[in-house]
Amino acid sequence: MTLKTALALLTILLNLPMQALSIGSFETTGYYKNFSVAIDPAKFPDTEHDLTGFMNNRLRLNVSFAPEEWFSFHVAYDFSPRIQDRAFSESAFQFPSIDPLSYRAFDFDSKLYPSNGEEMKSFAIHHNLDRALITLVTKNADIFLGRQAIAWGSARAVNPTDVVAPYTFDELDVEDRIGVDAFRIRIPIGALGELDNGYIFGDEFDFDESAFFSRCKLYIARSDVTALLLGFRESFLVGVDVARSLGGAGVWIEAAHVFTGALNSNERDSGEDYFRATVGCDYSFTGKAYGFIEYHINSAGATDPEEYLGRFSKPAYADGAVYLMGRHYLVPGLMLQPTPLFTLDAQALWNLLDPSILIAPMLEYNIAENIYISGGAFIGFGKMPHRDAGEMQDSSTAFRSEFGSYPDVYFASLRIYF
Repeated sequence: MTLKTALALLTILLNLPMQALSIGSFETTGYYKNFSVAIDPAKFPDTEHDLTGFMNNRLRLNVSFAPEEWFSFHVAYDFSPRIQDRAFSESAFQFPSIDPLSYRAFDFDSKLYPSNGEEMKSFAIHHNLDRALITLVTKNADIFLGRQAIAWGSARAVNPTDVVAPYTFDELDVEDRIGVDAFRIRIPIGALGELDNGYIFGDEFDFDESAFFSRCKLYIARSDVTALLLGFRESFLVGVDVARSLGGAGVWIEAAHVFTGALNSNERDSGEDYFRATVGCDYSFTGKAYGFIEYHINSAGATDPEEYLGRFSKPAYADGAVYLMGRHYLVPGLMLQPTPLFTLDAQALWNLLDPSILIAPMLEYNIAENIYISGGAFIGFGKMPHRDAGEMQDSSTAFRSEFGSYPDVYFASLRIYF
């Protein structure tokens, strides 16, 4: 898709409500966001760059059309001009990430400018057709077909059952989940339960790149209890999620065991199976203070920092959306709202075995109706990477801790909703 075509699509989305007000219910919403980000790579040995960064602008339009009560259609399109230091794209600043577009049967090139084959410059334009969803509401079930958000889990920071399109802890913009291509049917069970089944399409509908799931949610003994069976990338996940209120606090446990290669008996290696779980609680101390704490265990991770890099070739990281390199983590969080317009949020992700910690403070101010400004950082503390002076000069950097190897990230943002 060319830049000219993308601009034409943007114009059509803006004009759709005026063209169809007489034939159904239309709703148009959206937002503009600006993220200005500075990255300090000083922790990397022999780096040739000082402070670097980028500025990303994101315009999102959401259009919903419901000609009948039983039928609706939803489209969301992102248009994102981006300015960045060329050193950012040319350098080897590599830290864990998850491919958010891996569960799409087909898609256009996410980069409008420069085109494929052209040299990457300081200016680029990205775009994303993030929703294209048909919803059918029947007496016995709700049916969803197309590009949509699919996410599970009650944990606050790390969700073991959410492997389709999760966010990492240091993701800047987590307001909208990335859309995936799927067919989904939800069947109510009583007043508070449901049976949720679906198929998520991978690249070119290839089964080995796709996923399928069956999820049952029930209300039992004053608890929300969810069981999940998920087949993905030839592996099979069995998950459970239990959340309830206890003594004025909220408590939860979310766990998943993955049998890697279980859908391909020829390549089955039980030694690659892994287990992840998160247990936590939260509490509202007053109307102006909220806190939570979680413990996360990740059996796919390593106990020795020297083994961290080798983990990324494992199925848990290549196919299972695991990105944390260690085994045991503690995640505390606190949110304060001294005035209705001002919010202070602070979280931390602590690798208990390194030990290393990633802290994430953020300030937000609502300067006018539907307009917000914020600023924050992701700052890692721990032993920094190093190179040996002798035999390892030509090899990759050796890690001595997880978050000591993360570059420090500082950001400011502006959000306008309409």
